[in-house]
Amino acid sequence: MFVSQPTVHVINHLDRDYLRQALEHDVRTGLTSSPKWLPPKWFYDAAGSELFSRITRLPEYYPTRRELAILRTSAAELAAAGGADTLVELGSGTSEKTVLLLEALAAAGTLRTYTPVDVDAVTLAAAARRLAGRFPEVAVRAVCADFERHLALLPRTGRRMVAFLGGTIGNLEPATREVFMKELRATLRPGDTFLLGADLVKDTGRLVAAYDDAAGVTAAFNRNVLRVINRELEADFEPEAFAHVALYDARHDWIEMRLRARRDMRVRIGGLGLAVDFVQGEEMRTEISAKFRPEGLRQELVAAGFEVRRRYTDPAGDFTLVLAEA
Repeated sequence: MFVSQPTVHVINHLDRDYLRQALEHDVRTGLTSSPKWLPPKWFYDAAGSELFSRITRLPEYYPTRRELAILRTSAAELAAAGGADTLVELGSGTSEKTVLLLEALAAAGTLRTYTPVDVDAVTLAAAARRLAGRFPEVAVRAVCADFERHLALLPRTGRRMVAFLGGTIGNLEPATREVFMKELRATLRPGDTFLLGADLVKDTGRLVAAYDDAAGVTAAFNRNVLRVINRELEADFEPEAFAHVALYDARHDWIEMRLRARRDMRVRIGGLGLAVDFVQGEEMRTEISAKFRPEGLRQELVAAGFEVRRRYTDPAGDFTLVLAEA
């Protein structure tokens, strides 16, 4: 018997030229800086997305479990408080946790449209098709975009709840975070809401373990950015020549992931006509993951023009979900 596939509408703001130019800019800027750095968005090709999915199931990695626990107990209340007919999810990835929110909004009888937004077109399309099949009464309109640059291009129809889950807000440095929140606020209309997931400050040992698991999955995820650069920019990084490093910076309340050169080496990046030298022991930052204190997070939201309406925390006090209104 023939079974029709669910219809998914995809808007792509990231053509091949845009992605190539953005990668070239980030790699050239980051690898010619001192100290060197690379942005975390380039972790997420198909292999990187699969590795991150594995990370979320590791015993050391608590954020996903804690956020899911909050959603299980509070999704219905969030749906009622938001009253949204459109759910927009920034950095949607595989949309695994989103099912709980979609179910609650659908049960409330308000949900009409789901708009997942992600930079990885392959993962985005697969997740959109899966959810379109699970929620056939909901229009799934996926947007392939960089949420740091394309907020103004996102659809503005309906009464929206914009969800930014998983603690991804912590990957943005404070100044970038401030700009992001203000730009998001500028796109919202009266009645729209912002649902933000954030990891909280806690014991340093637990924080570091979450980013340096015993099985080495996070280490493979960290090195994957080098494989992306090798493939896309004709580079000759040897990923195993770099050690995975995770540490907590108490002054900034964030985890840093780095790659440490195990020996002196010169890396050639053919696509940029660039050669980059590393000395043994040199570290290159690949990600920050800020951890928040509830009052500090509230102040950031208020400064961006939001009013906090609800805040939920798991029983262990590890993670928080905040519902704010423009």
